[in-house]
Amino acid sequence: MDYKESLRSFPLLADIDEVDLDALSSYLHEKKFSAGTDIVTEGDDGDVMFLLLKGSVDIIKKTVFGDSFVVTTLDDSMNCVFGEMAMIDHDKRSSTVRAKTDCVTMTVNQRDFDQFCTDYPKCGVKLLRLISINLVRNIRKENENLKLVYQALIEEIEKG
Repeated sequence: MDYKESLRSFPLLADIDEVDLDALSSYLHEKKFSAGTDIVTEGDDGDVMFLLLKGSVDIIKKTVFGDSFVVTTLDDSMNCVFGEMAMIDHDKRSSTVRAKTDCVTMTVNQRDFDQFCTDYPKCGVKLLRLISINLVRNIRKENENLKLVYQALIEEIEKG
């Protein structure tokens, strides 16, 4: 199935010209997941980035006590990407991503992405920059969240 028009709606790919998008498409692979399936698991090694084309997923983290909680839910209307950190650094997954509904994704692994960046360096730099901007935004948001949690902890300690 040709998902090129769907890919165009992803902010990460919106400014990619037609030739580069055609080229990138040849490095992407369709993967489908049934509802309830863990697409990635926190702590596992990873090197694949996913573009969510259809469906919704829960992003799940574990507490220090091993309890799981849903951090957020992403759906296809958000044109979101996940797994980009592991694709870049081939490290442990930072969270579990579970298919809430049946899902269709396009994936690219680190080896193929590196090859794309070698074959299409101008576009590769643009994509890496956009991925970096997205990661930086997430870090800034988490820093703000940590400040809120820290402030709430201080207030709780001072109460009592």
